[in-house]
Amino acid sequence: MAVYAVGDVQGCATELEALLRKIKFDARADRLWFVGDLVNRGPDSLAVLRRVEALGDAAIVVLGNHDLHLLAVARGDAPLKKADRSLEAVLNARDRGRLLDWLQSRPMLHHDPGLGVTMVHAGLPPQWDLPTAIGCARELETELRSQRDGRFYRRMYGDKPDLWSDDLDGDARLRFIVNCLSRLRVCDAEGRVSLGFKGSLDQLPDGVMPWFRVPGRRTACARIVCGHWSALGYLDENGVASIDTGCVWGGSLTALLLDRPAGPVQVPASKARELPAED
Repeated sequence: MAVYAVGDVQGCATELEALLRKIKFDARADRLWFVGDLVNRGPDSLAVLRRVEALGDAAIVVLGNHDLHLLAVARGDAPLKKADRSLEAVLNARDRGRLLDWLQSRPMLHHDPGLGVTMVHAGLPPQWDLPTAIGCARELETELRSQRDGRFYRRMYGDKPDLWSDDLDGDARLRFIVNCLSRLRVCDAEGRVSLGFKGSLDQLPDGVMPWFRVPGRRTACARIVCGHWSALGYLDENGVASIDTGCVWGGSLTALLLDRPAGPVQVPASKARELPAED
């Protein structure tokens, strides 16, 4: 049995199949962990959703910001932007309801105590230890799974609050949780999150750093796998493996073996694409 984490697929169905062939994936014995953002911007989000959903217990998926945006469009009243046209096939599919129900039931964080690995889409604020992160993710999942009229999806957008406090409650608390788990890349030394930056490490503004480099981070002893930061590329440091290698933007799709030491396995994107105007 092998356990692989797979980076942001974002509708790149052809590359996903090529990657599964390259790692000789066997659904009867192996397991795949997807770091989120199965959909959007790529050529075939519908095929990716159908493929991963059909894997059943062989696949574990955490929700990314693009997955949440699909749910917000489908079950809230979030607008379908020009850059989201790739979602139209999902929204018009005959099996739309089943696929959306399946996606909505996915977790925001997955922790495997046997492997000693935790998976999130984006990051964890430095004030959270692992039990706090798991507890906050479960709070958010309860809210997300209860939604059919889209009320929370209309309230989850926004960049504030930007600093964790145990006293946060209501929408402010849930918004901070969703922003960290699905959007976080950098923050300052005090743990104040900055959500606008999406560049490379040599473009970091003064006063901010990757969330996994903040001194005193309370998950420093945890092994964490994440995606979301395509400009970072593959990076494994301080116990954190970041595996979004920008397949949808012409980079590659990455798989990382989790149950024993190994380097990343990658397949190149089938075509080059322009970098996004927003994320």
